[in-house]
Amino acid sequence: MGEPLPRSQPAGAPAIEAGLDDAGAVALLVGAVERASPSGGEAALARYLVERMRPWAERAVVDEVGNAVAWFGQGPRTVILLGHIDTAPGWWPVRREGNVLHGRGSVDAKGSLCAMITAASRLPAAVRDRLSLQVIAAVEEEVASSKGARHALQAYPRPDLVIVGEPSGWDALTLGYKGRLLARFETERPEGHGARDDATAAARAARAWQLAQAWASSRNPAGVGPFDAVQASLTALGSSSDGLRQRAHALIGFRLPPGLEPGVAEAELRARLAELTARPGTSLTLSGHERAHRDAGDGPAARALRVAIRSQGGRPRHLLKTGTSDMNVIAPVWGVPIVAYGPGDAGLDHAPDERLDVAEYLKAVNVLERALTTLAG
Repeated sequence: MGEPLPRSQPAGAPAIEAGLDDAGAVALLVGAVERASPSGGEAALARYLVERMRPWAERAVVDEVGNAVAWFGQGPRTVILLGHIDTAPGWWPVRREGNVLHGRGSVDAKGSLCAMITAASRLPAAVRDRLSLQVIAAVEEEVASSKGARHALQAYPRPDLVIVGEPSGWDALTLGYKGRLLARFETERPEGHGARDDATAAARAARAWQLAQAWASSRNPAGVGPFDAVQASLTALGSSSDGLRQRAHALIGFRLPPGLEPGVAEAELRARLAELTARPGTSLTLSGHERAHRDAGDGPAARALRVAIRSQGGRPRHLLKTGTSDMNVIAPVWGVPIVAYGPGDAGLDHAPDERLDVAEYLKAVNVLERALTTLAG
């Protein structure tokens, strides 16, 4: 654990302002969604969030890799709220229809992050005396680099617990995410007459996908559920020719269950595709090695969130997701209790009609505020 962060306000400075009310919370969210922030282009949003957090934080900065980071309180229990500010590609004008906000990133995951910031702004002095709360709005979660989360592991002290900002629905918390492995198959060969019976470059890429599917199926016993199965998805398949050489590629994503190490999966996949990769001009590149993680759900963050959900009239649900998040990056290194929470329907992640119900967002703010108060004892 690191030493408590000194307050940036000098002695005799005015007290920290009262936290965001509901109107201010919605304005924060709208401002965040209005600022496009695809992976690698998060700078404007990071500056906006830092300026918005400064009235309530002891300190707020854009760090070395572009994360927006703020510290609230100086208590003995250390908590990190980790969200992300980058979004999937695609943009359309932000609009509000009644109580629904439409826009890229509204669900994944600016709603979760803004709920965390709003809850932090509302913490009274008694809670700040018991919690050292750090909000990290991380960059590049939507790409394999996870640049912001990996920097946090190196730059900031290990906390007592972590809450990751990802959509779960206001009355649910996510205990686990599957692991990940990304494969890029590339091949090229001399152009030849179509009557020849040896495989074209395109046929080789298609064969790579077939072999990858077969490997995933071989890993799944009958009746296994989605969270415990290897899942394969073909994300790109293409070919071209300049009249002299044919080229083709296949991009394949794998979701890995608990117990299957990415290194083991890579070795098995390379063996399965060896008949293709042995040919001249062919390569198989693996990246995005992430382990699956599943929290037991009996730690202080999970308990506090369940209490808070009940206080708002909900019946807490536990989720296991087949995707990945920065939880996969943080959990194996820090080894502390970690769950994910946030408003919104995760089924709208990356969708062209991504949208968030504002009433649910405000309810999630209340849940987080109550949970942090519970964690402060």
